[in-house]
Amino acid sequence: MLSLAGRTAIVTGAGRGVGAATACLFARAGAEVALVDLDAGSVTGTAEQIGLTGREALPFVVDVTDAFAMERLVDRVADEWGRLDILVNNAGIRRDGPLEDLSDKEWTESLDVDLHGAMVCTRATVPHMLRHGFGRILSASSAVARDGRYGGTAYAASKGGILGLTRVWARELGPKGITANAVAPGLIDTEIGRSLRADVLAEAVARIPARRMGRAEEVANVYLFLASDLASFVNGAVVGVDGGLLL
Repeated sequence: MLSLAGRTAIVTGAGRGVGAATACLFARAGAEVALVDLDAGSVTGTAEQIGLTGREALPFVVDVTDAFAMERLVDRVADEWGRLDILVNNAGIRRDGPLEDLSDKEWTESLDVDLHGAMVCTRATVPHMLRHGFGRILSASSAVARDGRYGGTAYAASKGGILGLTRVWARELGPKGITANAVAPGLIDTEIGRSLRADVLAEAVARIPARRMGRAEEVANVYLFLASDLASFVNGAVVGVDGGLLL
């Protein structure tokens, strides 16, 4: 396994799915991990799961769009561990539907959590990374941002915005020892993936050369590589984890 020994990380959306899998994998790789989610029960559950491996994680119930709360959380984590090395911007929601049915509320919610939340968390974290001249900013985009799936106006916009932010951060922060990369999952067997209509899900699986949904752990493996020292020269990249969906 790749080692994250001596590293500290914050993983947002860590209560379930890819976020939980990533947090658990980081902990097994030796990192100190802070878990962020709005669902107290699920984020506590992830912390308990990590605890069963003999590691300890810090769970926080915080809204990633709340700049003041995130700044306090980040400061607390940095004070606790003396440094902050890795941020995984995984928190997200999905608001699907054709353009004519998309409400202003759904549009705003998607951009607030998926895009604005990533900016808020990164802005709060970067000053701590700069103190040590090292950092890994990893953000969740999506295959939807690249293939323009029907009904994905809000989701594609927010996840496409992540690609733009990643490139800007890579250019701005790269000279300072901080890399920024994005992961673009396809159809993953998580709560969001399983929420698709049966016919839509079947059609999507049929388009994947592997003829199956991906697993949360398969996305977490890519996050682990990008967070590790082996990815020191990977910056501004978008790594698809989609089983060939976009071929």
